[in-house]
Amino acid sequence: MLEALPANIDPKLLVGFDTKDDACVYLVREDLALIKTLDFFPPIVDDPLDFGRVAAANALSDVFAMGAVPTVALNILCIPSCLPAEDVASILAGGAEKVLEAGAVLAGGHSVEDAEPKYGLCVSAFCHPDKIWTNAGAKPGDELILTKPIGNGILATAAKQDKISQEDFQPAIRYMTTLNKHAMEAAHTVAVNACTDITGFGFLGHAFELAEASGVTLRIDSKRVPMLEMALGLAENDVIPGGAGRNEEFLSGKIAFAQDVPPAMKPVLFDPQTSGGLLLSVPSDQKEALLLTMQSKGVDAVCVGNVEKFGEKHIEVS
Repeated sequence: MLEALPANIDPKLLVGFDTKDDACVYLVREDLALIKTLDFFPPIVDDPLDFGRVAAANALSDVFAMGAVPTVALNILCIPSCLPAEDVASILAGGAEKVLEAGAVLAGGHSVEDAEPKYGLCVSAFCHPDKIWTNAGAKPGDELILTKPIGNGILATAAKQDKISQEDFQPAIRYMTTLNKHAMEAAHTVAVNACTDITGFGFLGHAFELAEASGVTLRIDSKRVPMLEMALGLAENDVIPGGAGRNEEFLSGKIAFAQDVPPAMKPVLFDPQTSGGLLLSVPSDQKEALLLTMQSKGVDAVCVGNVEKFGEKHIEVS
């Protein structure tokens, strides 16, 4: 993991690595900023078409998390020589479908031969500098809104181990292939103080980054955090991806858990997500309006906690 990159030495680099945000932002001119991100990974699902959809939705999510609409995308594809041509075509078709749904243009890309298939996108977007969301603006008194249930890493692990059926895995695939576009559009109807998307560092990992960048404490009610059906039960039976343990180890001592939080809840909260939802910090007086708008757009949004002045820890879980 990269630990120490230079700070934003170029004043035009509005968002860089220092706050661990979802994408970088570069000032093109006073009224225009460029948002740039890149993401790709090996298959998390068996079906090539779904793999393309999931990988593309995951990459596009970084732009939605910055409050912008993707403009141009480029394919990144690694393929073994033994992979059938029809599977390669299906992966690319799944990605193209999501790029089109996002409202962006797919303008080519690059492929290399590799031992394991990998796919993703490099995505660009443009936005007014004053309208960009970052993970660094949460304010005491804000409410925290999560737009997708967590636990898809646990279900993916269970599916690979044949501990659940492909039918049981379908709800996770449905959420992973769902763009965060409608959630982003709904959130633009209120004042968003901070936003991030929930991906590889898990719910608590990305929540911690938001809290640290904002200099606040997030109080999370674990009972309100939406979870995919079966995720908690699988965790109780030790069906847990290795990434969950690494996420928990990385944040060891940095998160306070109430004594009554069930042990199996922790690996779900640390579960590495693929194409997870948005976590938004919004003023408390706008919470209900946002949840209603989310509902009208088919987004399963839930209030999972609130923001407080920094205390002893950046995250407190009850």
